[in-house]
Amino acid sequence: MTKNVLISGAGVAGSTLAYWLARNGFKPTVVERSAGRRSSGNPVDVRGPAVPVVQAMGIVPRLRDAATTSRRIRLLAGDGRQVATVRMPSNKGDEVEIPRDDLAGILYEAARDDAEFLFDDTITELRQDGDGVDVTFGRAAPRRFDLVVGADGLHSTVRRIAFGPEHDFVRPTGIHVATTSFGEPADHPEDVILYNTPGRLVGIHPSRGTGGVAFIFRAEVDGFDHRDLVRHKRIVAEAYAGVGWRVPELLDRFRAAEDVFFDAVSLVDLPSWSRGRITLVGDAASCVSLLGDGSSLAIAGAHTLAGALLAPDGAFARYETAHRRLVRPKQRAVGLSAALLLPRTRLGLATRNLAARLWPGGR
Repeated sequence: MTKNVLISGAGVAGSTLAYWLARNGFKPTVVERSAGRRSSGNPVDVRGPAVPVVQAMGIVPRLRDAATTSRRIRLLAGDGRQVATVRMPSNKGDEVEIPRDDLAGILYEAARDDAEFLFDDTITELRQDGDGVDVTFGRAAPRRFDLVVGADGLHSTVRRIAFGPEHDFVRPTGIHVATTSFGEPADHPEDVILYNTPGRLVGIHPSRGTGGVAFIFRAEVDGFDHRDLVRHKRIVAEAYAGVGWRVPELLDRFRAAEDVFFDAVSLVDLPSWSRGRITLVGDAASCVSLLGDGSSLAIAGAHTLAGALLAPDGAFARYETAHRRLVRPKQRAVGLSAALLLPRTRLGLATRNLAARLWPGGR
């Protein structure tokens, strides 16, 4: 009998999983809170274990067409002077850097003809027994599924309902990220420009035909609500008040933008990714990265889960054992990534910049 699988979240992990489940003989349904494709233009990588997955999906040409145009990283001092230039890591084979919303859109388009998608809806209740899971939705009629997968990100609804409150499993790092697109070409289409002051970074990143800005900073934010857009803009403005270079202009763009992303950088750490007939994948299970690795891991994890389900006995355990081997090193590296990206002191910045000049390919 064909198994019906409900996936919560139509992002990178959810659409990848829907694609592979359909090809493995399952009947996937994807529920997505947003009314359409979610948007977050910050660049992410498709590398390492994700590459053979997207190759098998036949989407590499589309990923290349949407890839960013960045070739170099230019590091600027507090007064705006260029202090180091570093070549971007070379793409190997079919590896690409791509805006997250483009990646999610390409994956969705690969999956949409073989999966049911329910947009503008969410799960409100899960009740499972030995044979299946009864699901209540916010808008659609209740339905029963053989399995439920939470692919709904850092603030996963499935994880909250089936595993417990977010604060039990999510560990904030004290770092926040805010991004938006310019809607116009970047001034330097091949250069990622990083401007640092202690504990703060502003990044200008080129894409194809447009550019975007990212604010990454250390801050303690009380009562954080990841959906409070008005407060997000106020937090960013307060964090960068008095910072020079082009920051006032970029803040004005961010405040005026309607489509922005803002969230706390956090690690997700659960003792198990599964409860009965419910499991998690992607950031919902193991949010890991400051530097774009999360999307590659989400693609690889979704593919591993879909393959494990072909032999149902112990499927969730096999998936988790295999995928944790990829996740653990990335989670351990978050502290180092933060130290390189956001040095806390002027001495730390000077040391990072000197190391960048001495790095192979740096000057």
